[in-house]
Amino acid sequence: MSDLDTLKSDLLAEIDAAGTPDAIEAVRVKALGKASPIAALMKTLGGMSPEERQLQAPRIQGLRTAVGDAIAARKDALEAAALDARLASETIDLTLPAPETPQGSVHPVSQVMDELAEIFADLGFAVATGPEIEDDWHNFTALNIPESHPARAMHDTFYFPETEEGARKMLLRTHTSPVQIRTMTKTPPPIRIIAPGRTYRSDSDATHTPMFHQVEGLVIDRGIHMGHLKWTLETFVRAYFERDDIVLRMRPSYFPFTEPSAEVDVGYTLEKGRRVIGGARPDGWMEILGSGMVHPRVIAACGLDPDEWQGFAFGCGIDRLAMLKYGMDDLRAFFDGDLRWLKHYGFAALDVPTLSGGVGA
Repeated sequence: MSDLDTLKSDLLAEIDAAGTPDAIEAVRVKALGKASPIAALMKTLGGMSPEERQLQAPRIQGLRTAVGDAIAARKDALEAAALDARLASETIDLTLPAPETPQGSVHPVSQVMDELAEIFADLGFAVATGPEIEDDWHNFTALNIPESHPARAMHDTFYFPETEEGARKMLLRTHTSPVQIRTMTKTPPPIRIIAPGRTYRSDSDATHTPMFHQVEGLVIDRGIHMGHLKWTLETFVRAYFERDDIVLRMRPSYFPFTEPSAEVDVGYTLEKGRRVIGGARPDGWMEILGSGMVHPRVIAACGLDPDEWQGFAFGCGIDRLAMLKYGMDDLRAFFDGDLRWLKHYGFAALDVPTLSGGVGA
């Protein structure tokens, strides 16, 4: 056996004997470092004749490659074995009960959305959704909101930078009304939908946040009038607050997309200094939503004949509804991510709203 074969055999034996990553690193330095025998052999190539170099260079390079590959393979094997040992020592038996198992809670906003869907499903309404990034036409123009209307102002609306000249302005939707437009342009009437979802406006205080949740309702059919709107709202509010003594008051108002328009107030009574929704003889009134008959221009903008089709629409804040029903004082706490708040106001996962058991059960 030649000296190269003997050196190769000895180095491979040391590699196989290395039992830890540190040990294999020591072998690597010894075998391939600057002071290693292989490095010394590589230096001898410069003093050889061309004939000797042609004979010895492949043998020396082959030795260097074989030792390097063996070191890499042994290192990978040792690291894999270490990882397997670590994983085996850190396993958890998921079949055993964990101590003080944390339980998830349903956020009040999600709960109220489910309550609204349950109530309106019983009235024949479907749930419709749409994009949160909208264009100017769906969010404003189709809703009969002119260019000069204050709702278009930069201090109310989050606009995206214009990418090219002549392109439609893009924005974060300021209400869920664009869902009504998209539904009317794609679905032939009659239409009965609610559109819950996130909306965005540049505002922030105890009762306003830049992102909030809103639900809107839309009915399009023949022969629709304000009586249908009033009955629907009364049925909805009584079912939501789970009281039959709810009293509503409709006040004339103005919205660009409805005519006539009405603000809806709900009566409340004072109990120990707190406002409680309901009572046959209210101590005061609180506004909860806006409503009205869909403006003929909005119906025409969606490709329908306003002489044939009429409808009503309404909208309110979901966060506001949750505050009124469950006694929350600050809207900003809805988005703080405080687990203590959620533990106090949150709902258990099995608290599914049902009309028979009570939507807030």
